[in-house]
Amino acid sequence: MFHLIWMFIIGIVVGLIARAVTPGAQEMGLLMTGVVGIVGSYIGGFIARIFSKPAEGQMFHPAGIILSIIGAVVLLVVWRYIQ
Repeated sequence: MFHLIWMFIIGIVVGLIARAVTPGAQEMGLLMTGVVGIVGSYIGGFIARIFSKPAEGQMFHPAGIILSIIGAVVLLVVWRYIQ
């Protein structure tokens, strides 16, 4: 249970940093910011998979904070063009 809470807290931090880096206004609340950070972490993990193969049995690399921010920025840019 604490893992999920910790993942959401880190997601909020990553989402806030990604929103600060991405130009333009993103009108979303704290919950959506956390979701952007968490999904950005998964996208960052898939980006890491491009450069090196993950350990046996894993679908993707666990993304660090930098790749999580990059993934969240990619998500925000794609989200802006979809809307």
